[in-house]
Amino acid sequence: MDYYDYGFGSYVSVAARRAQAARALAKLQKKGRTLSPIAIEGRKIARTFWGEAWCNNLERYSDYANRLPRGRSYVRNGSVLDLQVAPGRVTALVSGSTMYEVTVVVGALPRARWNAICADCSGAIDSLVELLQGRFSTGVMTRICEEKTGLFPSPKDIRFTCSCPDWASMCKHVAAVLYGIGARLDQQPELLFALRAINKDDLVASAGTHLSKAPKLPAGSRVLLVDDLSEMFGIDMASTDAPLPAIPTSSSVAAPTERRRRATPKKPVSTGKRPGLPLEKRQRVSERMRAYWAERRAARKR
Repeated sequence: MDYYDYGFGSYVSVAARRAQAARALAKLQKKGRTLSPIAIEGRKIARTFWGEAWCNNLERYSDYANRLPRGRSYVRNGSVLDLQVAPGRVTALVSGSTMYEVTVVVGALPRARWNAICADCSGAIDSLVELLQGRFSTGVMTRICEEKTGLFPSPKDIRFTCSCPDWASMCKHVAAVLYGIGARLDQQPELLFALRAINKDDLVASAGTHLSKAPKLPAGSRVLLVDDLSEMFGIDMASTDAPLPAIPTSSSVAAPTERRRRATPKKPVSTGKRPGLPLEKRQRVSERMRAYWAERRAARKR
């Protein structure tokens, strides 16, 4: 008795499955339906942090181990003809023996867990661009991807249905859609936040709060004194205590006392504080610049 007489469908090659999917896609588009298919180039389904993290999260759960390999094959073959992500829900069309409709419902991330993630990542994400591009430190990536306390859903958070006759809890069409979500996150990582009903800006806002609480440096800690500038650039600088020259005026009828008043500068009021760099840092700067200008003067003499 042939193997396929036990009720299994006949083998369909990858090329034949791709061609079948392409025909089904063209037929739907011809009817005027707007589709968003999943197109995979090569063997790798996801290539960015968000897409890879989603797929890795699926693969670490034993609940999905038996059906995920068939799903990978389907999504690579272009069988996911349409995939739409909305808050808490994904709807898709998958080409198999016929056209199947798949719905995946993902539970909202508990607010307490989201607040904990934001607090733990506070100060480590500087901008929305950095967030969406996944350019994080190892610590932030580890925190976001934690199995039960991170951002990604566990099997208890995911419910799905498919119009196919497969009796399994997760059919290959659903598995293909789950992988298709990872591929879509490569292009639109912000969809993950919508899917889990959270605001991505919260992570950036928590970073801003952290920065606003950082201690501020003293106002004078980055101010160079006149003697620092003189040594740094090898030139003589006029003292800030020297009086400013009197400004000549076109009037020649001013009284002698008025002219003396104009010519006599006011003494600067001393506050008793002299802003500047720390003494050790000023000394290091002065030593480096004295050596530099000594070398320059010696070079000119030669």
